[in-house]
Amino acid sequence: MMLWLSNALDQWQLMHTLELLGTLLALAYVVLALQQSLWCWPAALLSTMLFTHIMWDSALLSDALLQLYYAAMAIYGWRRWQQLKQQHQGLNQVSEWPWHRHLQLIAITGLVGVLLGYVMDNFTHADFAYLDAQTTAFSVMATWLVARKLVSNWLYWVVIDAVSIYVYAQKHLYFLTLLFMLYTIIALVGYFIWRANYQQQQPQQWVPGR
Repeated sequence: MMLWLSNALDQWQLMHTLELLGTLLALAYVVLALQQSLWCWPAALLSTMLFTHIMWDSALLSDALLQLYYAAMAIYGWRRWQQLKQQHQGLNQVSEWPWHRHLQLIAITGLVGVLLGYVMDNFTHADFAYLDAQTTAFSVMATWLVARKLVSNWLYWVVIDAVSIYVYAQKHLYFLTLLFMLYTIIALVGYFIWRANYQQQQPQQWVPGR
């Protein structure tokens, strides 16, 4: 009995240590992304390596898959931001889409989330299957928008982060809950900073995201 308690305590300490390290790296990623720093992507890659294990152990399978996607996007984002900076002679430039394109993207992403939720609910042991699947689907989409440097990516993150606060609190992932509270605030700040940057750009410099 004592051995079981000791092992359980060691496991709890390990998980919360990993969660804290992942949280700090993830927070560094968001702050650096807000500043349009290329170094946000290495921070993201390290964070995803830790959170993949945490999500799988917590039975948040959609989020575990999402972390693997984040790792791939960290590599893509690093390369894409380098390309964009070279295209704009070293300047940090952002872009935006018309509202109807966003509506199309929301509809498609929502449908993907429903389908993923159905699979997770019926064929896995995932908790919060449909809600977790929706945040996963929209996080996939929003991360791609970050890599494309689209201003409105931050508005998507405000909603995603707010929903994630509830999910992680219910799973007693306290560092993640606090992290996503900070994320929500940072996403709001990020939107206004990137929008101001976008408005300062000359009309001929604007290149819609493709």
